Amino acid sequence: MTAIDPKSFGKVAVLMGGKSAEREVSLMSGAGVLKALQSKGVDAHAFDPAERDLIELKRKNFKRCFIALHGRFGEDGTVQGALELLGIPYTGSGVMASAISIDKTMTKRVWLAEGIPTPRYTLLKRGAYQREEVVKIPDDLGMPLIVKPAREGSSIGVAKVQGYSEVLAAVDAAAALDTDVLCEQFIAGDEVTCPILGTGDGARALPVIRIVAPEGNYDYQNKYFTDDTKYLVPCGLPEGEEAAIQDLVVNAYRVLGCRGWGRIDVMIDAATRKPSLLEINTSPGMTGHSLVPMSARAAGISYEDLCLQLLADAALDLPQQEVAKK
Repeated sequence: MTAIDPKSFGKVAVLMGGKSAEREVSLMSGAGVLKALQSKGVDAHAFDPAERDLIELKRKNFKRCFIALHGRFGEDGTVQGALELLGIPYTGSGVMASAISIDKTMTKRVWLAEGIPTPRYTLLKRGAYQREEVVKIPDDLGMPLIVKPAREGSSIGVAKVQGYSEVLAAVDAAAALDTDVLCEQFIAGDEVTCPILGTGDGARALPVIRIVAPEGNYDYQNKYFTDDTKYLVPCGLPEGEEAAIQDLVVNAYRVLGCRGWGRIDVMIDAATRKPSLLEINTSPGMTGHSLVPMSARAAGISYEDLCLQLLADAALDLPQQEVAKK
């Protein structure tokens, strides 16, 4: 890694907490990032947008932001847009890529248009679906199937439906969290995830992690609050298969216009060994259970160096000198 002068960043805000359903996880991510940056000599400070107005970033002379927010109001382009207006560079993807990537349905539409494989799906709108319509969904997508809110992360609101009698309750539960509900074909096989670092032609995949959760249930509890889930890195996949997944996720990341970093979740069909991309995270977790730091470690990058590199890559969609010309 190129030598980075921590003092060159000036005063840095680590954005954490926020208003989303993932606030608790974000606070854990932010605490880890803050400690890591401070240990590297960065003048870093915690900043919770749920408790402080973003205009304070300008008033308090913050020069850069590390976004450790997850979910809506942090990973969806809203905070990114505010930082663009304030002219403060930030980590991760820009406004458009963040807005598309938070929405699992829009992400699928882009990927499918580009020939990138993703499970088949049906989209339902809160208040607009009928019971008769919902109970027929398994006839098209098969059983079991996955039901989830279109714009939540950390497996919040996700249900694996095993029978016709469960479909309506799962859809109603997801609709309580989001106006859009995604019913998705279930792919039986290996569950893996692959982080990406960088931007454009410089984007590169880190090692693939294979996830083995209790009874195949990689839910919110098993993600963050138990030690029962196993994370295998090296992933144990055939070498050619891992390389193919890495190439696929980098392409999927680029077509969405992502930058800085991200992580893409993938299912590998047990019968065909064909991968299907589930979703992308543009502000991945940085907790003690999180997968990007785990994969980075396997590539020889420490948690602290990872945080420093991400901060060094902070940017704006449109450099301010170009804004001044308009």
